[in-house]
Amino acid sequence: MKRTANVVWNGNGEDGNGTLSTQSGAIKNLPYNFKMRFQNEDGQLGTNPEELIAAAHAGCFNMKLSFVLNENGYSPEVLNTDSELTFIDGDIESIHLNLSAKVPNITDKKFMELAFVAKNECPISNVLNCNINLKSVLI
Repeated sequence: MKRTANVVWNGNGEDGNGTLSTQSGAIKNLPYNFKMRFQNEDGQLGTNPEELIAAAHAGCFNMKLSFVLNENGYSPEVLNTDSELTFIDGDIESIHLNLSAKVPNITDKKFMELAFVAKNECPISNVLNCNINLKSVLI
C-alpha cells in the first residue's frame, strides 16, 4: 500500500502560505501558514502539520487497538481517543493519547495491557521519535 499527499508552499517561511491535499481527497487544498501553525492556539484559523500528526496517530492507534482486541477475543463497541501533541522549540516532545472505551466482558487489567500493546505496535507510534503516553479508561 502506498498513500500520497501533495503540499505546495509559496513564499518565505513567516510570510508565506501553503496548501495540503491528500490522495483520497478528504483534504483538498487546505490552507496553512506560519500564523496557523505557531500563533493560533485555538486552531480556528486552519490546520498545521502537528495537528495532522495528532489526528493520524489517534486514528492509527484506535484501529490497531481494535485489531489487538479482536485477536484476543474481544469486540470493542467504542474506542474514543483524544491525541495531544506537544511541540517545543522545533521538536515534537510528546504525544498524550487519552482513550475511553466500551469493550464488553474485559477486565480493566486486560484492557490496559492490550491498549499498551496497541500503542507500542501502532505504525504511527513506531515512526514518531517522542514520548508517547497513554491514559485509558473503560466506560
